[in-house]
Amino acid sequence: MLNSIVAVEVCDARVLNRRTVARFKKIKMQRKEFIKSTCNFCLLGAAGFMLPQLIGCSPAMAVYKTTVKNNQVEMPLTLFEKSNLQFVRPAGWYYDIAVQKKEDNTYAAILMKCTHQENQLTKTGNGFQCSLHGSQFDATGKVRKGPAEKPLKTYTTSIEQNNLIISI
Repeated sequence: MLNSIVAVEVCDARVLNRRTVARFKKIKMQRKEFIKSTCNFCLLGAAGFMLPQLIGCSPAMAVYKTTVKNNQVEMPLTLFEKSNLQFVRPAGWYYDIAVQKKEDNTYAAILMKCTHQENQLTKTGNGFQCSLHGSQFDATGKVRKGPAEKPLKTYTTSIEQNNLIISI
């Protein structure tokens, strides 16, 4: 009788071990899927967090690219038919120049470079903002909110034929 009880217990242990192994494999697979889906969720979250930062690196409007000749940048006045604000990037420059057509048909050119730590600025409703430390500037380049203390660099402009000339 003792031998039959031991045999049943051994048999039960083998069945139990098979069930445990099968359950472990199932749990392991679920864990693997859980980790995979969690990683995907984290990546989506990181992408959602970084997207506004990446968008902040460049203006939402098109940038007119041109060359520098004799310390001057030239852009056609026809660009201002679409919008009173245009962005121009001289060849070899990292920073854009925001060019605003004023109501009196004059133009203001402002370098889109934060005076605090030289970060590229983005256009806001009525001025410019630095995404690095939050400095804000008005449409003329004056500091509205620090940590920047100096106004933005401005350039003189003139009109020759149908082109705007920015002296840099």
